Amino acid sequence: MTSAPLKGSDRVEVGPLADGTGTAPSVRPSRPRRRGRSAPYWFLVPTLVLFAAFTLVPIGYAIWLSLHKVKVKGIGLGKGARSEVWNGLGNYVDVLHNSEFGHSVLRAFGYGLIVIPTMLGLALVFALMLDTPKARSAPFARLMIFLPYAVPGIIAALMWGFLYLPTVSPFYYLLDKFGLPQPDLFNGGNLYLSFANIAVWGGTGFNMIVIYTALRAIPPDIYEAARIDGASNLKIALRIKIPIVMPSLVLTFFFSVIATLQVFTEPMALKPLTNNLQSTWSPLMAIYDSAFLKSDIYGASATAVVLALATFVLSFTLLRISDRYTREDRA
Repeated sequence: MTSAPLKGSDRVEVGPLADGTGTAPSVRPSRPRRRGRSAPYWFLVPTLVLFAAFTLVPIGYAIWLSLHKVKVKGIGLGKGARSEVWNGLGNYVDVLHNSEFGHSVLRAFGYGLIVIPTMLGLALVFALMLDTPKARSAPFARLMIFLPYAVPGIIAALMWGFLYLPTVSPFYYLLDKFGLPQPDLFNGGNLYLSFANIAVWGGTGFNMIVIYTALRAIPPDIYEAARIDGASNLKIALRIKIPIVMPSLVLTFFFSVIATLQVFTEPMALKPLTNNLQSTWSPLMAIYDSAFLKSDIYGASATAVVLALATFVLSFTLLRISDRYTREDRA
């Protein structure tokens, strides 16, 4: 006679023998404990509460504000002179007809056309250089390239801002000593280059780490087989490494697009250093100007919602396009 092993959910009970002379154990299956199944969900409760309190609730409140406006009675003085009333889509109509916000979006796109290709191109080149077998001091070089990303954005913007000032910048001093032209980096189209330089300097290291991590995950056998076939390091990079790390490039591209539409720190920090920078230079600066300088929190909320929806639609469209091309390449 054989007996099956006991499971963790079974329980043993003692009962009388058939002849009534003693007792014998009997095994009865027990029901699984429901508390154990729900335990992992309890660990998610703090995260869900914080996410709801600091993300969902502010988003909902911004949407609620964007659908209202202030109604002023008389000259707007006294108790009850100002009241909050329903405005529907009126604030959104005003945003779409606001030329300042439209110009800020165009400036952000122009800024992104400089930043994104330059930053991702440098990040890819640095990652490929560090991934070569003959790379020397790769850990030190990787740290030096990544180090600017650890500098807070406001500090980086102020540091570069003072380097752009002719009166205090050592670069302008050297240009003057050698009789070279001294460009005005706070005027006209040079503003785009000034902001782009700060973004590229601070963001290249992060994107390089993402791409470099993807390169290190490629099996070395692929490289060995390619070298046996006579492929050079350049051909390996162009035909093997770059196609394999393309998902990482797409990911960093999406992050860069979102960061471009949300540029705020660089122009806001450099604004006190020049009179050539509008208070609505970027979309977020236009929202800040509307909310805190013009005291139009309702219009600013509508502008923020429009910017968030535009960012989502643009990111979703680019993701679907890249996913379609990726499937076609695999097929």
